[in-house]
Amino acid sequence: MLTRRVIPCLDVKDGRVVKGRSFIQLKDAGDPVELSDYYYKTGADELVFLDITATPEGRNTMVEVVERISEKIFMPLTVGGGLRTLEDIQRMLRAGADKVSINTSAVRRPELISEGAAIFGSQCMVVAIDARRDSAMPSGWRVYITSGQQPTGLDSIAWAKKVVELGSGEILLTSMDADGHRAGYDIELTRAVSEAVTVPVIASGGAGSLEDLYRALASGMADAVLAASIFHYGVHTIREAKEYLRGKGVPVRL
Repeated sequence: MLTRRVIPCLDVKDGRVVKGRSFIQLKDAGDPVELSDYYYKTGADELVFLDITATPEGRNTMVEVVERISEKIFMPLTVGGGLRTLEDIQRMLRAGADKVSINTSAVRRPELISEGAAIFGSQCMVVAIDARRDSAMPSGWRVYITSGQQPTGLDSIAWAKKVVELGSGEILLTSMDADGHRAGYDIELTRAVSEAVTVPVIASGGAGSLEDLYRALASGMADAVLAASIFHYGVHTIREAKEYLRGKGVPVRL
């Protein structure tokens, strides 16, 4: 069985790490460079950096912050937010990112996925899917873009299959309903997407306990768990999370 990953997420706004509930009510959580260094030194498997206001504000991701982070850490770094072109992607990779996460731009111009995969490799192209429960959708979940502000006509499961066909090597799946509430991941959503695609799925949105991480991996069939609040605010450490998961029989790298 492949090793499961524990991934802290830095949602960055105005140069600071923030965390909210269901994409709103944002609160400060620290300096992105300092937090990145801390997570690297305490055993995180990867790091995700999302400039959450780049797309709504129509600007590029903060390159200088990514450069400073990449100088501090030596683990895979995924960067997202405001990436609209191949040039944007290349700029992030040159700044030190190993992978890029695209969401709004993937919906608006799906060929960016295949173009990016052809040039940089599928392993580099992570498509982020922000999903909210909606009974009008065939699967029961609708895709949202622009940092959760804009609903689309896309069904989350159908879109997940499509992005893999286009060349995405990984899916970062966030339940907007669960995000920031610390009541657990949307296991039903996570499992539905995991069963529908052939690439790794990162579960995101809702981690409040170590048991939540385990359930996302075991019941949700995710390949990795992404969390913010429980790590940023010191509820648990990466080490505690991994030791708990190992104790439950989940293969992790300590």
